[in-house]
Amino acid sequence: MTYLYETIPQKEGDPVEQFEIQQSMSDLPLTRHPETGVPVRRVILGGWGLMTGKGSSAPQASCCTPGSGCC
Repeated sequence: MTYLYETIPQKEGDPVEQFEIQQSMSDLPLTRHPETGVPVRRVILGGWGLMTGKGSSAPQASCCTPGSGCC
């Protein structure tokens, strides 16, 4: 999978750098930039998933659909 990371500013005014890196889903998130050693955090991006009712095997419609403006 490709994950998005960003640097964590160490002081006010420091720029935030974003970068992507290929990792396995089982890999632990990075804590440092692989080239510079600067502290980083993984950026969580939204995605599409199938929502089902609790205890139900039948899919439920989500109110949040493309073009609905709720996302």
